[in-house]
Amino acid sequence: MTDNEPDPTRSPEPPAYARQPVPAAPKTNTLAIVSLVSAFFVSLAAVITGHLALGQIRRTNEAGRGLAVAGLVLGYLGIVSTTLAVVIAIVFAATVFPFILAAVDGNGPGLPSISATNEPQTEESDRDASREALPTGIVGAAHFDDGYLSVGTGAALVDVYVDPMCPYCRQFEETNGTQLAALVSDGSITLRLHSLTFLDRVSQGTAYSTRASAALTCQATLNPGQLLGYQAALFANQPAENSEGLADSELAALVDSPVDISACLAAGEYQAWSQANTEQALNGPIPDAEITRVQGTPTVLVNGSVYAGGLTDAAEFLAFLTAESVG
Repeated sequence: MTDNEPDPTRSPEPPAYARQPVPAAPKTNTLAIVSLVSAFFVSLAAVITGHLALGQIRRTNEAGRGLAVAGLVLGYLGIVSTTLAVVIAIVFAATVFPFILAAVDGNGPGLPSISATNEPQTEESDRDASREALPTGIVGAAHFDDGYLSVGTGAALVDVYVDPMCPYCRQFEETNGTQLAALVSDGSITLRLHSLTFLDRVSQGTAYSTRASAALTCQATLNPGQLLGYQAALFANQPAENSEGLADSELAALVDSPVDISACLAAGEYQAWSQANTEQALNGPIPDAEITRVQGTPTVLVNGSVYAGGLTDAAEFLAFLTAESVG
């Protein structure tokens, strides 16, 4: 056997194959990762980076498209949920907070509703008025020492606290004014009117509540027999809150009366007395009543008991009045 002859005892060597290079894994897009991570913290950032990542992936063929899509989905879900939460919070604040504030102020469920502008606030002018010389005694239907205008001689005492600019007071007057006048006429009740002035602050500086209360008092002293008719006309022509209200000449002309009240209005009579009554009502005490002070208008008492029913339900009010009168 020569050196060049193959050795039959040796196994043939396997053929050599060329090694194929292992392809490198594509790089994961950085913004795709940022989008997914930020979706758990800042939804808007997740949406922005997710869209940017998809654009880069299309150009560079980088990996991470699934991460970017996941970040986008979570980001949009976060934005939607945040928007819903904000809307719910706004609705909650608009609907629930007023009830909470009313409960804190003592006007819980069942008490007459009052607007924010009808919540009494004692103003400096009211406090100053209490220090001025005030009328005394009884003139016509005005009981100056007791702080009210009174009509009727019935055994049941009905006290009505109103402000001439209070829209809820107008509702009560329009619903119950006629039947109260009838009960005065038939001798069933004594009706005592307390016209307050705390809504002066929503009459553009004209002190409308004070002027209107003084006009009602002028009518009580000069034309006591037409007092309830004048009050009805006062509310029938009630100006809107945050307006200047009626001028003195318009107040004087609301009803035809035997005695003109223009001079009384022009002299400003009974304005200080009306403001002093307001201070007394807001700070208390309220004699022979189950409340110590007035916290909103209208406030209606029958023999000292507070009416907490509907302002526009005449039958409900009459039933309450009857029950308290018997009791």
